[in-house]
Amino acid sequence: MGSSDAGNQAREIPAPTGIVVGLDGSEQGDCALVWAAREAQRRGRPLHLVTAYTVPIFAASGLDGGYATVDDDVIRQGAEAVLQQAAAKVADYNIEMDARVENGDAAGVLREMSETAELLVFGSRGKGGFLGRLLGSVSSALPAHSSCPTVTIPLICGERLGEPASASSARRGTAEKVEVRNVVSVGVDGSDRARLAVVKAAEQARLAGRTLQVICAVPPYNGSLAWVPTPLDRESLFKDIREQLAAGKSWLQSHFPGLPIETELVEGPPVEVLIEATKSSELLVLGTRGRGGFAGMLLGSTTDGVLHHAKGPVMVVQDKTGDPRLDDRADFGPVFKG
Repeated sequence: MGSSDAGNQAREIPAPTGIVVGLDGSEQGDCALVWAAREAQRRGRPLHLVTAYTVPIFAASGLDGGYATVDDDVIRQGAEAVLQQAAAKVADYNIEMDARVENGDAAGVLREMSETAELLVFGSRGKGGFLGRLLGSVSSALPAHSSCPTVTIPLICGERLGEPASASSARRGTAEKVEVRNVVSVGVDGSDRARLAVVKAAEQARLAGRTLQVICAVPPYNGSLAWVPTPLDRESLFKDIREQLAAGKSWLQSHFPGLPIETELVEGPPVEVLIEATKSSELLVLGTRGRGGFAGMLLGSTTDGVLHHAKGPVMVVQDKTGDPRLDDRADFGPVFKG
């Protein structure tokens, strides 16, 4: 049974070292909460429930001028109520748990926590108001600036997680049944940053007892590459990519023996291919930046596109730290040199 004290303030609690979930009382936040609790239990790590708020100031319009503020205590009580409800919702999980209310910009609060946390989890959109709009603009900003991996949970994941379909999600058509395969997918484009994402995806697949699916999407040739000085040999390109994928698979298997791995080379717009993958994958893993070129510019703007339209959880792996397992990749076969 987990334990929680939603009244504790951040200054009384050590910096988070486990899984941090951002909450604002929205349905998206509830979906993120359930996913984070399951992940914390699977990893054997503590779960930190966090909400943040700022006290709004309203300019007076009367002749006397001046400013009016909303009572800080009232707002904090509302924030604490959100955390108390969240703690009760996941009380049956076998995890350590604490809850904290922070005064400040939500994105800044979570960004600071990412320096010590193992994982940040939040919904793809949320509500505004005094609780800080933790989701929405925050879920767009954090994947690129967090110091630890982030996981964004869209509302459509509610039924995957055993949550009842809400009236609002049903109206938007997000309550449809989805067949989810036991796979963790990862998008690659031949860059070192993508290989770092692959390693993290392999760790996640091994932890969850799932198959790792490595996806490389190659944009279709539509004449927009007319500036290329020599004709683009698609057949040769696909042959080279298949060789790199096979070499990468051998490399991964050396570090993750026994892990089922499948590779998929798809011709199509990377954003569309990866969004489609989120419909049936338990988790899609991407990097924050990558290379351009014919193998897909999978990272960077593509990651943003996927996050905005994903139908399942998306983990974004930052490239702020390397991984020694990348050092021997070239020993297993051809590697893209860009």
